[in-house]
Parts: sequence; C-alpha cells; structure tokens
Amino acid sequence: MTVESEEKERRIPRTMSTQHPDNVNVPEWSQGEVIDGNVEVYEAYYAYKTLGCQEVMWDSEGKDVDTRVVRKLLSNYWDLFSERVLGEDVCLTYRIPNPSIEAVEKKVVVETLQNIPVTYDVASSVYGKAVTPIFEVILPFTTSGNELIWLFNYYRRAIVADEDALLDDRIKARDWIGCFKPKAISVIPLVEDQDSILNIDRIIKPYIKAAKPKNLRVFIARSDPALNYGLISAVLLSKIGLAKLKKTEKETGVAVHPIIGVGSKPFRGHLSPENLAGFLHEYPGLATATVQSAARYDYPLEQVKEFVTCLNQSLPNGEPTAVEPYEEAVLLGVLQKCRRNYEGVVEVLAPFVNSISAYVPQRRARKLHIGLFGYSRSVAGVSLPRAITFAAALYSIGIPPEFVGAKVMEDLTEEEWRILRKYYVNLKSDFAAVSGYVSWQNINMLMEMHLKAAKRANMNVDNLRLALTRILADLKTVEETIDIKLGPRTPTQRKHENFTNNFLISYLEREDEEAKVALVEAAKLRKCLG
Repeated sequence: MTVESEEKERRIPRTMSTQHPDNVNVPEWSQGEVIDGNVEVYEAYYAYKTLGCQEVMWDSEGKDVDTRVVRKLLSNYWDLFSERVLGEDVCLTYRIPNPSIEAVEKKVVVETLQNIPVTYDVASSVYGKAVTPIFEVILPFTTSGNELIWLFNYYRRAIVADEDALLDDRIKARDWIGCFKPKAISVIPLVEDQDSILNIDRIIKPYIKAAKPKNLRVFIARSDPALNYGLISAVLLSKIGLAKLKKTEKETGVAVHPIIGVGSKPFRGHLSPENLAGFLHEYPGLATATVQSAARYDYPLEQVKEFVTCLNQSLPNGEPTAVEPYEEAVLLGVLQKCRRNYEGVVEVLAPFVNSISAYVPQRRARKLHIGLFGYSRSVAGVSLPRAITFAAALYSIGIPPEFVGAKVMEDLTEEEWRILRKYYVNLKSDFAAVSGYVSWQNINMLMEMHLKAAKRANMNVDNLRLALTRILADLKTVEETIDIKLGPRTPTQRKHENFTNNFLISYLEREDEEAKVALVEAAKLRKCLG
C-alpha cells in the first residue's frame, strides 16, 4: 500500500490555523485566559467558519488534545460541515509527538494514529458516503527519512493491519469491528534545526521512494531556527530549504508543497495583517502559511478576515529563488558568523531571559518543560524557554530579539553582504518594523543597576554587563550599517516604552502583579506576546 493509492485529487490548504500561544488578547468566546479542551474544538470551527482558514492543526505535541474532535465538530457544527466536507473542502491535520525525542509521551503517537480510522467511520456515517477527514500527520523535529518511513509503516502495519487479527479459528477483527480506513496516511515532515533544513532534500527523498506520494507537503519552521540561531540565520535557512524542495520536486516528479510556520513579528516570520505583502515578497514558493494566534486575536476581526482571504488567494506565490552552489557556500559562511554572534549574546543573557519569562502569561495548556513531560530548547549549551516566551521576554524589556547578534553585519565581507541582501530582501524593513520597540531608557537603567538586576536574575554580574555591552554593539551596528534610527517615535511606541519601563522597574522591585500587568499592556500595543 502506498500513499498514491489512497490519494484523490485534492486542494492544498493555503492557510493553517495553529495553536501557538503567541496571542496577548483572549478571545471573547474563551472561558478563561488559557485556551484548552472543548474551547479548542470551538476555536477550530471559528477558524473555518468566521476567519476562513482552510486548515486547522490539531496539536498533540506537548499538550493534551481531544481525540474526539471530528465527532464534536460534525455533531456540534453541522451547519458548516454539511456544506464544507471535512477532509475535502477544509482540513484537520494532527501534529503528533516525535517518539525519538519524547521521553514519556511516545505512546501518544499510538493513541493518535489509532483514532484516525475512528474519524473515518464517524465522518462516513454522518455524510452517508466514504469520507476521510484525517489523512495527514505532522512529525515535528524530523531529522531523517527513516523517521518518516517508520511512521508511514507503523500506521499500515500496526494500526490498519489489526483488521486481519484472528479472534478465533474463523473470525478476524474486521468481521467484528469493521475495516480500518484510510489504508495509508501521508506524513508531513516538520524540519526545525539547521542541519535538517540544510539536508531537507536528503530527508524527504527516501520517504518519496518508499511511499510514492503524488503530493508531499513539507513544513519548514521559522520560530525555533530564530530562537536557536537568530533572525538572519532563520531567514536564510528558510530560503535554502525552499530552494532545495523545489529542486527535489523537479528531480523526483513529485509535487512538493512547502508550508512555513511563522509568527507575526519579524523574529518569528513577520506574517500579520499589517505585513502580508512584505511576507509574500520575502518568501516566494510557498503553498501554505500558518496563521497563528496573535494574527487571529490581536487584530480587529474584519481586518483578520480580509487578511486570511487575501492569503488564501495569494498562495501559492510563485517559485522560490534558486540558490546557486557558489551562493549557497557563501550563505553557509554567513550563517556560521550569524550563529556565533547570536550565541555569544544568548549564552550569557539566558538566566536573565529565563527569569523574565516567568511573567509571560500562558495562553495554552501545555506540558512542555515540566519534568519528564517535555523537552527544553537548548541554545549554545544553555536552556531557554520556547521561542514565543523568549521573544516576549525580550520585547518586554525593550530589547527586541531581532537585534540580538546583529553586530555580525560589521563582520561580513562585501560579497557576503551582497548575497545576504539578495536573499534577505526585507532585511532593512524587518529591522525598521521593530525599531520603535527599542528602549534606550531600559538599557541604560540595566547598565546603571546591573548589580541589582544580576542579583534579581540570579546570574553573574560580569555576564550581565557583558551581555548588555554586546547588545549595545548590536544596536549600534544596525543604526550605522543599515541607517535605521532606534527608539520610539510614534505615540503607540512611546506608550509601549512606558509599559516596558514599568515592567522592568516592577520586575527589579519584585512587584509581581504590577510587572505582569505592564507586560501584558505592552504586548497589546505591539499586537502579540512574542
């Protein structure tokens, strides 16, 4: 059995609503600040019906998830799904834990995959015809083709094959509980680290050979590469990955449909209702883009609906820029320089960021980073929070994460600079978009009060001074190299700085409630947590 034998001609979704907790505003239909449980089922309906998203990611990575979502959607919201068939007109796609990484939750993969045939039975019964509502799963942290093949084969050989189990001398399982459909699933690799993105073609080719799909969707992360290697590196990795996918499509004859996972500020991808044109210009060659929580809930509803409609109409947006071998070699050199500069700041600043991150409000019921129930993000040998929380912590003290490591621009040769500008086309406008969130007042306050700040964060005083000195150099480089004035200019940006001032003072004085309020108010002004 191959994917090809299961596939029908299908419409690739253009907009994927996700459960990333980057929103600062809580939707009015949420029962509390943390979105979970049945509220997430309604949220999926809302994404389809009200916002016009064509796909919803149903996430069981690092959080509890309702495996009866298909039954609840069809029974509670038949007004929508009687007109838009689930699995055909709109899609629901599971993201499962990666068994190679998860310590305790490996068996969640089994539970999730076992539920897929249940959704087939439910949907087929409701629609009165054969309907496959779920036929794709996303595998996070994919690092090899073997993982994709294992998942593909596990579903066929351990889930579907159960129908042939003998219950006695003459009765098989399918005679009692029915056949298991679909007979095969498609696997969407989610590549998140530098080595995997640079080898994305080598990862998918073995799976293409084994599964023989007509269509292959491949998910390139933008948040974790930014957290791990910095803004410039994350953009360049995306460009190289997209180019390699296009080349693989031409070599194999399999239609490859890239997905990119992006947040609303430049650090995590810069897809928001305010920057749709810039995003499409920066990332040609996409089939699908994520519409994360901040883009959905931190902007006026009508603006969001228009944004989603335009995104649906604009994707796919042409072919990615081909990367010639010589230019790829130059870009790899730039990547290494960027990574070293970024890590040099992050490794000494990490305790301070981790201390501040405790004030970032939760928006999803997640289990990550709690004992055995998850995995932390490690950068330069130090543990950090997830990308959203990391970015929120830095925005909240007036040091946007986009600028961390930017001193690298002074270290580039003329040829490296030329090729960087060719492939990061919005470099100046991305930095300009967050320039007004830089707070010189806060940085000066931290320099003056470094003893108290270091004690508050339980970190070495010299390390904090070193980190701040390097950040000042990063900011100076941006101002001088690409001619951008940093600091608040508009009334909104000045209000944002006031709240970040209040947050930092309250943080240093251990006034926890005041600090939390100030952090949230600043986030509302920039329209995202992180």
